[in-house]
Amino acid sequence: MITVSCIIPAHNEGSRIGRVLDVVQNHPLLREIIVVDDGSADNTAQIAQGKNVRVISLPENRGKSYAVAEGIAAATGSHLLMLDADLVGLSYDDITALIRPVMAHQAEVSISLRRNSPWIWRFIGLDYISGERVFARELVAQHLAAIRRLPHFGLEVWINQQWIAAGLRVQVVSWQGVISPYKAAKMGWLRGLKADVSMMRDIFRTISLCESVRQIICLKRKSRV
Repeated sequence: MITVSCIIPAHNEGSRIGRVLDVVQNHPLLREIIVVDDGSADNTAQIAQGKNVRVISLPENRGKSYAVAEGIAAATGSHLLMLDADLVGLSYDDITALIRPVMAHQAEVSISLRRNSPWIWRFIGLDYISGERVFARELVAQHLAAIRRLPHFGLEVWINQQWIAAGLRVQVVSWQGVISPYKAAKMGWLRGLKADVSMMRDIFRTISLCESVRQIICLKRKSRV
């Protein structure tokens, strides 16, 4: 039987995480919701605690990879739903659509394609670094030490490596009503630009550009929309 633990890493998302939690809270396909507050300086943890979900608070900012590893260690479901804390327009049906293909054994893993994903990913029909995905916990549970050592934003491409090595079928789920706010809108254009550069640096510290292209090709071959 498939049971799903939802893991939401969050850093200074107090003004946004409440909307996401309102959607996933009490969703019948979710066994539990785990928010990992990654050393926030705002009220992220307090907002999450007010939503009656499990909250793990890290004393300092360790980055997304480390935060998700802490969530995986605490999760009890057979499968994981990774979810970003800042999504706008997320609905109950979006969560169902992302989980159902895996639960119905139509694919082993699923990944979102948001409305404001970069145009190239929407053209290809695959956002290979999307933060919203469903997969079996056993794929990663034995690698928590390695995940904790990843660069802050190296997690998604590392997970892709596991999927490709295992030859898993991928379901791409179109989320036409969902956007992930651009970092410039959240932080201001200068800080946002620096954050985007830092994210790309983390990705290419984890895999090479050639490996990035190979991941896209391999995942696309195994995907269905």
